[in-house]
Amino acid sequence: MQTVRQIATEIVAREGGFVNDPDDPGGATNHGVTIHTMRQLGLDLDGDGVVSVADVRALTREQAIEIFEKHYFEKPMIAMLPQALHASVFDMYVNAGSNAVRILQRLLRDMGHKIAVDGALGPKTIGAAQAAWMEAPEHLADAYGIARRNYYFRIADRRAASRKYARSRSGGKGGWIRRAEEFISARYHLTDRQFQERVASWG
Repeated sequence: MQTVRQIATEIVAREGGFVNDPDDPGGATNHGVTIHTMRQLGLDLDGDGVVSVADVRALTREQAIEIFEKHYFEKPMIAMLPQALHASVFDMYVNAGSNAVRILQRLLRDMGHKIAVDGALGPKTIGAAQAAWMEAPEHLADAYGIARRNYYFRIADRRAASRKYARSRSGGKGGWIRRAEEFISARYHLTDRQFQERVASWG
């Protein structure tokens, strides 16, 4: 199994470098760390008293890895989940914050566990996740990955500006969908035809 540092390093590589896309609600981002996160953490890297886009540009890969480990894995207690879920939930927490936990909670509710959908990994959610893993150790990680993929599709269904993240310019799978499928067994990946059918309503 991968270490937390290895997973975090892969996330930073997956996120890429500096981006300031006006269609991205996260705002200016570097190595996956948004300007909002840097402001919350008070990361004024150039010491001018303001956390600005310049500070986002100045963020190093190593700083991003450390932020992810501390604030996106340790703080939300992802380590308490079954290890099979660590990489995908961690990656999704970087990408979507506490929605990563809400996706898991909704999945666990669908599996019959009576827990709240509040975005926090408390004792009940952790216990339900451990129980679900005992019940279906071969399928839980895939089920979470599929739920995550569906989450991305639903965002794109509702918000046309986000569709470029789910569907590429050439019409194939976009970054969101490919990212989710990195954590899903190949047998559950959408075929090109299935993907086209899913996004046909987008025009």
